Amino acid sequence: MIPAYQRIKNAILDNIHSGKWQAGNAISTEMALAAEFGVSRMTVNRALKELSEERVLERRQGSGTFVAQQQFNHTFVEVRNIAQDLKSANRDYQAQVVSKRTLTAAMLDDELRRKFGIDKDDDRIEHEVAVLYEVKIIHFADGQPIQFEERWVDAAKVPAFIDQDFSVVNTSDYLIAKSPLERGNYTIRALAAFDEVASALQIAPQSPTLVLRRQTYSAGQVVTFVKMWHAGDRYQFSGEL
Repeated sequence: MIPAYQRIKNAILDNIHSGKWQAGNAISTEMALAAEFGVSRMTVNRALKELSEERVLERRQGSGTFVAQQQFNHTFVEVRNIAQDLKSANRDYQAQVVSKRTLTAAMLDDELRRKFGIDKDDDRIEHEVAVLYEVKIIHFADGQPIQFEERWVDAAKVPAFIDQDFSVVNTSDYLIAKSPLERGNYTIRALAAFDEVASALQIAPQSPTLVLRRQTYSAGQVVTFVKMWHAGDRYQFSGEL
């Protein structure tokens, strides 16, 4: 069962994402929200406090609670874009879309449920509505596969995502344009390639790969989760300290 404070947070975020409440707008009062959801003001206060800490809302003493004016722009979170990286290195870049599909809540594994905060008791499971979009793309440098991208996107936040031609449009560029990213986190691990990855990268099964896993947030919620697989002998990560 979803806790009452989380249901209130979800409802507020839905109103913001739908455009009902825009940046600078006042939201419903604590008293009105308590009456709407049949909970105590203490429960409402917890929801508003957490959204304020996540910089989604701004609470003004004596005035109420407002949708925060986001100070970030499209480059607030720097997201590495393999297309730009390869082109800047004067290498020929191409992308091949392997698959695109729409996922219902019942189709998700435990990892995706955790990443996107979808509980097993979520009402959307029973109604079989689209919750995530999935795309798989191979990125080529000079005709050689260099990255295999597996990406999942919140269908409610970016509804037109699945309709794009990602052999032409870069996934990261599109998401940043449609849902500016406020923060993110990532890990890089060395893993053996399973059959699908090995086939995409044209390497032997169980060959070493470098896998970058990244999730990024917009308005306090995960908007996309991606796994980027790289052949270990063709790719390296570098930077400056």
